[in-house]
Amino acid sequence: MTLEQLRIFVAVAEREHVTQAAQALNLTQSATSAAVSALEARYQTKLFDRVGRRIVLTDAGRIFLSEARAVLARAGSAEVVLADLAGLKRGSLKLAGSQTVANYWLPIIAHGFQSRFPGVALAITIGNTETVAAQIHDGSADLGFVEGEVDDPALAIEPVAEDELVLVAAPGHPWTVVPPSTSEDLKSQRWIVREQGSGTRAHFEAIRALRGVETGSLDIALELPSNESVRAAVEAGAGVAIMSRLVAHASLKAGTLVAIDFALPTRSFFVLRHKERYATRAAREFLALVRGDAGNS
Repeated sequence: MTLEQLRIFVAVAEREHVTQAAQALNLTQSATSAAVSALEARYQTKLFDRVGRRIVLTDAGRIFLSEARAVLARAGSAEVVLADLAGLKRGSLKLAGSQTVANYWLPIIAHGFQSRFPGVALAITIGNTETVAAQIHDGSADLGFVEGEVDDPALAIEPVAEDELVLVAAPGHPWTVVPPSTSEDLKSQRWIVREQGSGTRAHFEAIRALRGVETGSLDIALELPSNESVRAAVEAGAGVAIMSRLVAHASLKAGTLVAIDFALPTRSFFVLRHKERYATRAAREFLALVRGDAGNS
């Protein structure tokens, strides 16, 4: 059994499709099928059932998938240690960020890191706060950056920056003349919000409660999966929204959004890391850059 066979098996199992797995691995379909068949023949165990054009894991395949992932994770850890021994001349660092952080704050830090360590490949995935926390928990990312609260005892959580929230509306909206001051004012307009699980939505709900507005009493016009879609909807006059000033900045400057005079609390950006996983030198240097003490780590 080889690591390559395990990688192929996991790729096929996750996609339940040989052709898609082959494309993802840059292999031919025949080579991918042969690797899976070799595993099944060598151990006389059927790992997949063929159902029409699809394949599905057998019970044995599901059990083996967990073990295969664990072996590949350990192999990946060994590669990380060797890369660390070579210093920061080469290697990789996997980052995960929630949308506001990853799109508007993290790229500047990443650029600074790449300028100092061009041999280290950076990969950034974007999701909401919940998905980023899950990636750090399961080891599929080295460091996570989020704007929402995370409750996971396996993760170390550290505030690294402050973010200003702003209430925005399209030009000509009544609140640009007379800002809201009561809970009834807040209930009188339609709202555009992010999806459940996002840090921005969690802060929106906290602000709603702080202002004495009951759950379900606001008129939610749209629930959207990205900051950009929320911003576009507000610009089109579909409603009002609370978002990061980082997200609204270009639109406020262009005049397609107006910041409403409405006091909102600041929020923190947090870095997440797993307490028990090995922190590579690349991860330590990136954290030092985020904290502003690069060169002292």
